[in-house]
Amino acid sequence: MKRSKIEIEVKKILSKTGTSTIYVILLIAIITTIVSWDELGGLVRAGNYNTTDDMVETIMAKTATPGVAMVVSEQGKTEYRNYGYADFNNEKRVTEESLFELGSTTKAFTALAVILLENEGSLSLSDSITDYIPSFEPTMKGEKVNISIHQLLAHTSGIPPWSIRLIPEGTTEDMLEKTIHNVSDIALDTDPGTVYNYATVNYDILAMVVEKVTGKRYQDYMTENILVPLGMTNSYFSTGQEKVSDELTKGYRVFFGRSLEYDAPRYYGNIAAGYLVTNSKDLERWINAQLGVGDIPDHLLKAIQQSHQVDIKTAGHEDENQYYSFGWSVDTKNSVVSHNGSNPNYSSQVLIDLKKQQAVFVLANLNSTAPSLIANNIYENMNGNQMDKFHYDDVYLLIDLVFSFLVIIAIIILCVQANKLIRGIKLNIKDEKTRFRKMTESSIALILSIMLLILVMIWPYLLDNNYMMIKVWMSYSIFIWMGLTSINCILSIIINMKKIGMIRRKLKWKENI
Repeated sequence: MKRSKIEIEVKKILSKTGTSTIYVILLIAIITTIVSWDELGGLVRAGNYNTTDDMVETIMAKTATPGVAMVVSEQGKTEYRNYGYADFNNEKRVTEESLFELGSTTKAFTALAVILLENEGSLSLSDSITDYIPSFEPTMKGEKVNISIHQLLAHTSGIPPWSIRLIPEGTTEDMLEKTIHNVSDIALDTDPGTVYNYATVNYDILAMVVEKVTGKRYQDYMTENILVPLGMTNSYFSTGQEKVSDELTKGYRVFFGRSLEYDAPRYYGNIAAGYLVTNSKDLERWINAQLGVGDIPDHLLKAIQQSHQVDIKTAGHEDENQYYSFGWSVDTKNSVVSHNGSNPNYSSQVLIDLKKQQAVFVLANLNSTAPSLIANNIYENMNGNQMDKFHYDDVYLLIDLVFSFLVIIAIIILCVQANKLIRGIKLNIKDEKTRFRKMTESSIALILSIMLLILVMIWPYLLDNNYMMIKVWMSYSIFIWMGLTSINCILSIIINMKKIGMIRRKLKWKENI
């Protein structure tokens, strides 16, 4: 009789514990939603597109972009427009002197250097890279092949896009050499000169060619022959060795719908493809030079004009009337050159209409589609067209949103599974049919949990990626989800192994009876 009363009391306590657990789970979900509501809500609200300022601020809110700087030029008249923060924590606003990393819009500068060297007879665009870097011996189907300078410029080298992960992190002066060494025997995706396939490392190889031809460091040649002649005296190539300017904006990354300050790793070996640091004032000189406006040395103006020309036979074919050549994506029908740029914590977009003498350059201190969306809308507005509303096609933003919600779900599952282990596992087996069904269910759940655990651990490699690329480029929410899901899989494995053990023990007990 006493034992029966104790059992009843224990059941009551466990029942209360179960109810409490449900409340805790709901509380966690509510708190997480409330904390992130302002940021996540801003991503889904309609926003305002009545004016240019409204459009920019809406897109910034939807992409969680802290700061934006832009320079707009039309018929020789230039305007600076600045929004948000260069340093959010210290409430430092963006100005035309705020410095940003350009990302891949740096490539047009590197291509211009190659044209200058060709014009002075130091190299030819048809030259093989092995003429300058003998150790560079890529292969196609196991056979060594030659890649020309022109093919690197047009991204038709056949070097695969995933080669970006071969660029080593570091700030020592041997990083460019190490980058080239890492890709020197790479297996190509396609025969050189046949298919356009954007690979950022193409332009790192060009930087080595510049160094071999000139006998100077890439950044020194670029500064002396391009930046200084154009009056871009605030600009520099970031190697990680330089003293950080007070005007350099803080870089950010998105996490749970909000921007977090992010000091990204440094890649000295990638400076020619993405690490020119500049501001709106200097970019005014750059885009005016593209338009032929201002006092530009004749040899430099000639090279700039050449960089806008497309030889269809050698250029990379992107789309109808769209070709990649000399660090520019060129619309041959409308005479528009453009390019976007992405670094782990910065992004940019440049768009220049050579025929209409219009140009827009947008900078942001977060890797997002904001600069591209803003630049395109500014250009459309300049030409009397309606501005486009924000489209949810920002890969990094979507990844953060998806994994942020998956994190919340993973936390709830974790609470449920932890509760099962704390309260103890119960199996109500009435007959042989029930025993067989529960054994089957537990076995399947065990196998699926093991498979999911393995998949969670290896999925980056299945997508031609790795943990370092995720750590550098993606939202922290991915790693948090991976960690929580791995714990959930382990707990599920433990729970189902216990269930299988309990079923087997009950079976043996019955057999002994």
